[in-house]
Amino acid sequence: MHISGGKAKGFISLIPVLILVAMLALNISIFGSDAILGASQVALLVAAGLAVWLSMWLFKTPWSAFEDAMKSNIGNVTTAIVILLLIGAISGTWMASGIVPTFICYGIKIISPKFFLLTACLLCALISVMIGSSWTTIATIGVALMGIGKAEGFSDGLIAGAIISGAYFGDKISPLSDTTVMASSVCGVPLFEHIKNLMRSTVPSMIIALIAFTVLGFTHGGSDAGDIDTFTSVLQAKYNITPWLLVVPIVTGIMIARRMPALIVLALSTLLACVFAIIFQADILREIGGKICEGPDNKVVFTGLIESVYNSVSVSTGSTEVDSLVASRGMTGMLNTVYLIICAMCFGGCMRAGGMIKALTASLVKHLHKKWSAVAATVTTGTALNGIVSDQYLSILLTSNIYKDVYDSNDIDTKVLSRSVEDSATVTSPLFPWSSCGMTQATILSVPTLAYLPFCFFNYLSPLMSIVVSIITLKKRK
Repeated sequence: MHISGGKAKGFISLIPVLILVAMLALNISIFGSDAILGASQVALLVAAGLAVWLSMWLFKTPWSAFEDAMKSNIGNVTTAIVILLLIGAISGTWMASGIVPTFICYGIKIISPKFFLLTACLLCALISVMIGSSWTTIATIGVALMGIGKAEGFSDGLIAGAIISGAYFGDKISPLSDTTVMASSVCGVPLFEHIKNLMRSTVPSMIIALIAFTVLGFTHGGSDAGDIDTFTSVLQAKYNITPWLLVVPIVTGIMIARRMPALIVLALSTLLACVFAIIFQADILREIGGKICEGPDNKVVFTGLIESVYNSVSVSTGSTEVDSLVASRGMTGMLNTVYLIICAMCFGGCMRAGGMIKALTASLVKHLHKKWSAVAATVTTGTALNGIVSDQYLSILLTSNIYKDVYDSNDIDTKVLSRSVEDSATVTSPLFPWSSCGMTQATILSVPTLAYLPFCFFNYLSPLMSIVVSIITLKKRK
């Protein structure tokens, strides 16, 4: 049996996606945020297997095509996986060395609770623009802001929404961002022209998001001043809080500003945090290491240091809330996310090798009668592909390639294409619980994707604004 009809192939191609969505929804309803521990990975592999079976049986796709596609997809994310592990190491060492607790203590004193959400969003946006990485921004200053926000009584989801909104705004318009460079280069648009054109949809989306965070900040009751003082006093009693610890994030920022490779920056930052942990937080390392081994002091301190790099660690502060705040998971805490990314890449590769992704978009492309509808289709496809292939880089490449000829044939400027791709494929990636970005941010911030999703105002305003801007600018064009 062989199916060649476009409608039939499109319908068959939809089956693995529907099965995946159904299984993921069931998994989340049963396991909640623990779905990342294995249930979501099983769903992705089942859907991938179904895609392979249908493609080999009905479309006569050879098995070698699936092997090549999976190898290619997994190979493309190897650097991201190593970065993810180093981010885990940074989160552990920055906590054990007292860097994050220092940020929390100083931040509580400086940032007014009424303006916390606004400040968090703007700060993450500024840093992300300068360094071009939403992941690094969230893993460093984002983690510190989570601590400050919790101390001031904000919900985890609301804090994470402000952090992610700001980080992805900066990532989207930064000339140092790999996704921004990719979108402009794939569509053949000069980088700074692409960024300039992005402002049409990005700035209004960010303004609305900032207004929303300001309103939410002013309507927030906040924690009692005594509770905030308790947080700071407990941290100051447990950790050696000193401005010298800020040297590590400052040096990290300088390395990033000099455009050093992300792997090198994260590795050196981890090593520097280890040195500062030995100098300033030897007692913390003794407490961590003492749970593992006994012996000479140097051995115990070294054990505590290594544990903070790779393993889940906790310290006893005398306060349950503060204990949970300063707990870290290290590199080990990232392994379930790595497992998920590999399974997601297998699913995306199988869908692509079987021609299913192309078939799903073919019927949509045929019904584009107005120029602005091409933008709406692009935004829809870019967003949907984040949920199907679970990777923003692959979504950018596929969406750009699918619609490039459509824009050319309809005499639509390719700058509109590159903007539409960025407005969707880049910023909606953390909104899917099973995507690499969604699970990464949930893991780094220790907040389930579904908890922060309602508050990522910028991330879902951006694709909507892209359509609105296209209706306004392309409305009179024939």
